[in-house]
Amino acid sequence: QVQMVESGGGSVQAGGSLRLSCAASKLRACMGWFRQAPGKEREGVAAIWTPSGTGYFADSLQGRFTISQDNDKNTLYLQMNSLKPDDTAMYYCAADLRSGVCSTGVKRPNEYKYWGQGTQVTVSS
Repeated sequence: QVQMVESGGGSVQAGGSLRLSCAASKLRACMGWFRQAPGKEREGVAAIWTPSGTGYFADSLQGRFTISQDNDKNTLYLQMNSLKPDDTAMYYCAADLRSGVCSTGVKRPNEYKYWGQGTQVTVSS
């Protein structure tokens, strides 16, 4: 089992930036970031294959987010730039695919086994 704790959320004005952290008991090969706004379904934001650091992103982000990792700290990061009010949501990190196969691309929420508790991001206009 993997324990993960997200942090770094907060309130920011449109156009600002935030960096979210996901401190894991141990980095897993296949991890991802998701978000869920009130009244909406949880959606995939990014995914990463940590052995190579290869990241994948939702097309809707238009290149505004990046994903990175610190292997020594067992921490995953999500750098969010040019934030918009539509980015307001609870952000979660996830690890380990139920299939055991880490394919390319952003995954669906039900594909992941382990979840953090989330960190709130609020973007005001």
